[in-house]
Amino acid sequence: MAADFATTSVDSSMIEYDRKKWFRSVFSYRGTALRRAGGRVLAFTVYAIVVQAAYEVGTQIGGLNVSWFFGLKSSGWVVLGTLLGFLIVFRMNASNARYWEGRSAWGQIINSSRNLVRVGVAHTHDGAALADLVAGYVISLRRSLQGNLDMDETEVFLPEELRQQAARFGNPPTAVAFAMSAWIERQYRSGQLGAQLVRQMEEQLSKLVDSQGACEKILKTPLPFVYVVMIKQLILVYLITLPFVVGDECGWWSPVVMAIVALGLFGMEEASVETEDPFGTDENCLDMVTYTITIARDTGQTASAKAQPVPQPTP
Repeated sequence: MAADFATTSVDSSMIEYDRKKWFRSVFSYRGTALRRAGGRVLAFTVYAIVVQAAYEVGTQIGGLNVSWFFGLKSSGWVVLGTLLGFLIVFRMNASNARYWEGRSAWGQIINSSRNLVRVGVAHTHDGAALADLVAGYVISLRRSLQGNLDMDETEVFLPEELRQQAARFGNPPTAVAFAMSAWIERQYRSGQLGAQLVRQMEEQLSKLVDSQGACEKILKTPLPFVYVVMIKQLILVYLITLPFVVGDECGWWSPVVMAIVALGLFGMEEASVETEDPFGTDENCLDMVTYTITIARDTGQTASAKAQPVPQPTP
């Protein structure tokens, strides 16, 4: 059944792009921070225009001492901007580390799934059932990481009794993992698996569960709130005061400066927010649909291959 499922086409939300097409990437809109930060960038640009207009009007009237507000020394804002840049870079590095850790965990899930089914198919007569259990496990894990605790999409692989039992679990993938352990035990009691093979298969199953735990750790442990809020507050203070620093020197170019700086700060922050949760459904999140299809395809083909005779070398 897994092989049949793997042949169906599923749209992937993750963006595939050509790393060598520089201009195509630069002028793209889909998947960029502009979708989320564009409104804020526009708002602060308008704010800079209003501040600059007030400066120009005050200068022309002449009765207002605009030097109280404009033409401030930029040294303090240079220090603040440098500090803010370090904090945002640290935030981006932390988010990228979470993203890569999630990808590494799914890489281990793919490898352990292949190894588990390979041994089960080679040494038992019921390897197809194990392949279906593994496919059902990774699908339920993907849905669980995305906040869905039901057993949808597993009808092709798992028996109805197991699906109902897993749906009552607070963590459905755990129930399917237990069913895989039960499968290994049945094969051992029937004499098809020896003690050494049981240990090997349980080791691969443990790696699956360990990778599941690594994914859940990332999902349920966001960056500390106090740190995230501090960055947002510093960005707000920096952008609110920036027109009063550059308005006298840049003139009507100050809104342009504001737009560029705001895009950089908000864009990097939004990129960090989106990659902080690698298991979501945004366009830059991990393509877990493709991972589950890959596992279902490979395990299903492995189970089907046993029914075919292995070609013998010609003398």
